[in-house]
Amino acid sequence: MRADRLVATLLLMQARGRVTAAELAAELEISVATARRDLEALSTAGIPVYPQPGRNGGWSLLGGARTDLSGLNATEAQALFLLVGPAASVAPEAKAALRKLVRALPDTFRADAEAAAEAVVIDPARWGEHVKERPEMVRRLQDAVVRRVKVRLRYAGRGRVESERLVDPLGLVDKDDIWYLIAGTEKGQRTFRVERVTAAEITDVAAVRPADFDLSRAWSRVVEEMEQQRSLLAATLLIEERFVWVMQDRHGRHVEVVGPIADGRIELRLTAPTPLMIAQHLAGWGGMIEVLDPPSVQAELARLGTELATRYSGAV
Repeated sequence: MRADRLVATLLLMQARGRVTAAELAAELEISVATARRDLEALSTAGIPVYPQPGRNGGWSLLGGARTDLSGLNATEAQALFLLVGPAASVAPEAKAALRKLVRALPDTFRADAEAAAEAVVIDPARWGEHVKERPEMVRRLQDAVVRRVKVRLRYAGRGRVESERLVDPLGLVDKDDIWYLIAGTEKGQRTFRVERVTAAEITDVAAVRPADFDLSRAWSRVVEEMEQQRSLLAATLLIEERFVWVMQDRHGRHVEVVGPIADGRIELRLTAPTPLMIAQHLAGWGGMIEVLDPPSVQAELARLGTELATRYSGAV
């Protein structure tokens, strides 16, 4: 029997105390014969599941069928469904799984869990756009992560030069609609931008996954390293107070408010890897900002201004 059906069967039996093969079949959307075989398989495997014949009979777990197998208390169950519920609004598979889990919960948990699951709806499409499907490459790599097998990647790195490498897929991260694969390589843990993966061959070789690997912690380290790289250069600039929130919204942690100056404008620090990148961020502001330093950013702004003036001088 499938592992997911085994867990669902045990949860149902614990929530209800006793189930018939027909009830189990209806809940799990399988045939009665399959439900009966699953129950018999559980019993044969040593799980304390036993049948009770008769008019009010059924299958029960020995030794207290109403114990919560998962160990969740009411607060934890509510938190779980509050987290999973929004996913059900965009993923049919999650919706079906959530429905089965709700039915499997003890009666005392069920009402609060259902309310938590329905408390939030996520609409991932921007106004005027359709919902974006998860890229097929992401699905392939996700399958490899779950199966814990090695993947042979063809990857276009910097300069779009392709290379091939055998990696141990450890996890995927979706950051602002851009997918990243964190994987183990012969040179250590690396991060790959999925849209640059040109081919992925799923192998049958077991992947090596460090026992202490945690995807959230690994991604936090990646973000920290990237932010440090993006903050190699700082520019000091002045802007009207009413525009400060726009800079903060666009540049997030890369802009720091230093404070007001005598004329009422606000002094900011903006960081980026290079003078050109800072100048490109600021060029569209025109005369609404004043860059105090460094001279390298001032020079790039002057160069961009000259290029634009030369190209469009005939349009005035």
